[in-house]
Amino acid sequence: MQTLYRIANAIDALNTRVGNVIAWAAFLMVLIQFGVVILRYVFAFSNTALSESIWYLHGLLFMIGAGYTLLYDGHVRVDVFYREASQRYKAWVDLLGSVVFIIPLCILTIWLSWGYVINAWRVLEGSTELAGLPLIFLYKTVIWVFAAFVGLQALSTGIKAFLFLMGRWPRYSPGPMSWDQPGAAEQS
Repeated sequence: MQTLYRIANAIDALNTRVGNVIAWAAFLMVLIQFGVVILRYVFAFSNTALSESIWYLHGLLFMIGAGYTLLYDGHVRVDVFYREASQRYKAWVDLLGSVVFIIPLCILTIWLSWGYVINAWRVLEGSTELAGLPLIFLYKTVIWVFAAFVGLQALSTGIKAFLFLMGRWPRYSPGPMSWDQPGAAEQS
């Protein structure tokens, strides 16, 4: 059981670090957008690469930050029943949701996007605009990064739910937990 605790803790730590780093993309996106507006409307100057960098950052923010959002329970859901449910009910919903829906969806995402991403790398696909960024092949690779981070976080959520349902954790929360609290779990 200690191994499961360590795995969930490592995944949570990874997604927390990644989320904290990728959050800077929002700040950078705002700065670039401000610069683009000033250049366009004050100096009548337009730059395709700067404009494209905004949507690159926007995509990175949402795709790479999705695992972090799942960790902190920030995804949109209809929680009419979940919100007021018991911890046991929430653990079952999260365990089944992770195993039946999220992890298979992440695997399917990688499988279905395989040719799409590989072909982009094969030709080192770039922007369709002459002065655009030549990084579309890297941008498409973020599909796999998204699936990996969300899939890992779903695994962590499933582990936490499983450990709670097995009586190895005193209270249930899909979010980050202090896995090394005294008495939190029996050393098995």
